[in-house]
Amino acid sequence: MPISKTRSPNAVVLATRNTGKIAELEALLAGFGVAVLGLGDFPEIGEIEETGSTFAENARLKARTVAQATGLVALADDSGLAVDALGGAPGVYSARYSGANATDAANNAKLLDALKDVPEPGRGCRFVSVVAAIAPGGAEILAEGRWEGRVLPGPRGSGGFGYDPLFLDPELGKAAAELAPAEKNARSHRGQALRALLRDWPAFWARAAAGPKAP
Repeated sequence: MPISKTRSPNAVVLATRNTGKIAELEALLAGFGVAVLGLGDFPEIGEIEETGSTFAENARLKARTVAQATGLVALADDSGLAVDALGGAPGVYSARYSGANATDAANNAKLLDALKDVPEPGRGCRFVSVVAAIAPGGAEILAEGRWEGRVLPGPRGSGGFGYDPLFLDPELGKAAAELAPAEKNARSHRGQALRALLRDWPAFWARAAAGPKAP
């Protein structure tokens, strides 16, 4: 039961219900001795509307909302795929690119259709991730990661989630969905952002434990 975790002084809440993100982030946090929870452990929070116009705004909004609702340190990621030929779209709308009830398959199909007349040299893209950690008392850290790639003409691989089957890592010659989890974490935008964030984690955790500054 998650109750024991929520009582842990080292508990953090990942502000997502996406099991793929939770698994990736939990693996990257494993060395820090924290108990990891997700929004599935706090159904009373409900959906958090992403009203920001940038990845950073959405990451902060989600982390701050969850920290205030749970009284625990919250860690939120906002990420997406930016395609050069589409002016950076789908960007912050990546998860809902094909509509309000978007699925990964529908998003991928819409992206392929949008690029159907774009030759390979024009199919450059990057995954972008911004990760924010916010404590109930207001302590905050923010980090960004980018993973450069190309949009494939069709899906490859069966792993990962989201746009992973269409994202080619040119250096490896593999789609993100063809990478083993550890290999993906070593290269991904989210892995880069979280590793940058974790370099500042000890100082942040100390500030979080100290609580809000006196006025």
